[in-house]
Amino acid sequence: MAVADAAPFELTLRRRTADVDEDGATTINEASLSVTGGSLAVIVCDMWDVHWCAGATRRVGEIAPAMNHLLHALRDAGALIIHAPSDTMGFYEGHPARERAKSAPFVSAPCDVQHWRSCDASLEGSLPIDDSDGGCDDIPVCGVPERMPWTRQHLTLDIADSDTVTDIGQEVHNLLEQFGSSLVLVMGVHTNMCVLGRPFGIRRLVGAGRQVALIRDMTDTMYNSRRPPFVDHFSGTELVIEHIERYWCGTVTSDQFVGGEPFQFRRD
Repeated sequence: MAVADAAPFELTLRRRTADVDEDGATTINEASLSVTGGSLAVIVCDMWDVHWCAGATRRVGEIAPAMNHLLHALRDAGALIIHAPSDTMGFYEGHPARERAKSAPFVSAPCDVQHWRSCDASLEGSLPIDDSDGGCDDIPVCGVPERMPWTRQHLTLDIADSDTVTDIGQEVHNLLEQFGSSLVLVMGVHTNMCVLGRPFGIRRLVGAGRQVALIRDMTDTMYNSRRPPFVDHFSGTELVIEHIERYWCGTVTSDQFVGGEPFQFRRD
């Protein structure tokens, strides 16, 4: 079947009300959306080969095969794949996917797409987890090194020549404009940090007026369960996902594209 003839994806986007009820709960709202593969862009955020936190490295390694399966399905359906392993562009110099990102025509952005966007309490309140210690959940806690150890994207994730590679917000904006992507899917790590804050992250994408959805089973947090609100690591991730659904964008799950069941970490 040609990509142009492929059936559209029938998605269910989950969002939450920003306000809470008298029991402190939010209301879940679900909306149906039919999208063709060619209208989608996919940003793979910071799925590095190694992290300074051993637990984070293990979880990336666990999720990577399922993510690669999803990326193959989306690529085959005609989606634009943007691999964004920050701080590793030197490794990809000369790669066709890197050159493709660099060659996209410049388009002026409606907001700052060059810099990190931190949490603004006036817009989204505080994050529901305390990640001020860096978020390592290991015992003993891994020490943060002076030099970040990542050198490339995780080897499990295939990069096709037809894909793109960039960690530059302006280049991401150029690509989204060039390909006319109507829905931007975001996956990768870490939900409470880079997924939200990078120049190509959710806050900047929404700020630029784009329709965005987080693939909520294709992500992980940096959260130490010995810090507030003192829940297990995976519950901490769920709290951040709920925060995103309240203040930023809807979420979907990988099974809506590839069938089966949503991904779940073994220890969750």
